[in-house]
Amino acid sequence: MTTWKKICFVKDIPVLGSRRVTRAQGMDVAIFRNSEDKVFALLDRCPHKGGPLSQGIVHGESVACPLHNWNIGLGDGCAKSPDEGCTPKFTVQIQQGEVFLDSHELATHAIDLPKPLAGPALKESLSA
Repeated sequence: MTTWKKICFVKDIPVLGSRRVTRAQGMDVAIFRNSEDKVFALLDRCPHKGGPLSQGIVHGESVACPLHNWNIGLGDGCAKSPDEGCTPKFTVQIQQGEVFLDSHELATHAIDLPKPLAGPALKESLSA
């Protein structure tokens, strides 16, 4: 039996935008809303260089990574051809305008993936 965690209302997610969901372990999850009010959830990490998908531009049922403009499918988390790679997706349920994510997935899904390093964090890791 699936236990659902209430995240927010659909109207709390900007149209053609996203919100981030922080987890106790692992990287954040990005929840997206397209122009048709469809809601999707992916790990907030592009499969290419780890860019924050939550900062990308939503178009149709894809999001463009803000780092290198890779187009990632919101339904499956996979890069559009000619690019390759996938980011983990999360199960979403909408009830009466509220967004729910699977509690088990939030606690266990993709928690072992390393966080991308950039900026000051990258400098620190290289000097260690």
